[in-house]
Amino acid sequence: MEKRPKILIVDDEPFNVDYLEQELEDLDFETVSATNGQEALIKVMSESPDVILLDIMMPIMDGFEVLGHLKSDPYTRDIPVIVISAANDLPSVVRGIEMGAEDFLPKPFDPVLLRARLNASLEKKEWHDREKMYIQQIEREKARADELLRVILPEAIIDELKRTNRVRPRLFENVAVLFTDVVGFTPYCDTHPLVDVVRNLQEMIAVYENASLKHGLQKIKTDGDAFMAVAGLFDRLENPVLRSIQCGWEMVELARQLPDPWQVRVGIHVGPVLGAILGRRQYLFDVWGDTVNTAQRIESHGTANSVNLSQAAWEKVVGLVDGESSRMIEVKGKGVMEIYRVRPLPGNVFS
Repeated sequence: MEKRPKILIVDDEPFNVDYLEQELEDLDFETVSATNGQEALIKVMSESPDVILLDIMMPIMDGFEVLGHLKSDPYTRDIPVIVISAANDLPSVVRGIEMGAEDFLPKPFDPVLLRARLNASLEKKEWHDREKMYIQQIEREKARADELLRVILPEAIIDELKRTNRVRPRLFENVAVLFTDVVGFTPYCDTHPLVDVVRNLQEMIAVYENASLKHGLQKIKTDGDAFMAVAGLFDRLENPVLRSIQCGWEMVELARQLPDPWQVRVGIHVGPVLGAILGRRQYLFDVWGDTVNTAQRIESHGTANSVNLSQAAWEKVVGLVDGESSRMIEVKGKGVMEIYRVRPLPGNVFS
């Protein structure tokens, strides 16, 4: 059943209230009434009327004061107000319109004019309510879009993208790049149902994302069972490598705590990286360069269940962590490289 429009009648003359109530009931409107301005404001909050018929000359609080309160309150300012006034009281009508009243209704009341004034006000209110609803919907969609952007892009990149509709590629110095990879992932997939593989992988990525945020790292991407994050890209960190080591050891332990425990390798290198956005429809922020390639090599040749560092990364934390040279590897285009294996930091919950 369609809800009847509710009209608040504000008038201190009982005869006027009775007459309007009768006419409005005949026009299939619901009515409530108030005999002074203070009572009217209380009824507005409790009854949420669709239109207010407001007399000007009333005791305690006159119509102008009521109108001022209504139009200064965001909750009530959009309720249409029709000023009730004697036909010869043009100054009151003008003042009421200037204060925000929608229309006026002259005394004595004419039923045809009453209906026309109310229908016009209700139609405007309906359009206004619909516009407000659309704006709120747009704002919700915008907030949702921003939320999705923050999932896939760093905050600084989102700000630049909104300002300029593009993101210029740039070189970032002294960035620690962290890679993790599951040891024996392919054999695990061959011996477990796909649903179990995906569930365990999803759990690992989720806790790795939380660990990255906790230690100030920015997740860049995942590739199957591989996870990549960086430290010191947009936020200045005193020691990006040390932050990455802390995060790496937490990731090693978190992998052990999965429903199906996994062993992981963690590799860290530090140096300059090039960062930019790829694509126009499905944005992806990525970083490239020799630093990234080297970090991946350190991870792939590192020791399982350990945090492995390049020599450049090791030099950033000498004296801050315990560790040892683990092995020498041959890297195409770079020759022989030394890998260092670091121990958990003193007092680390994962030591």
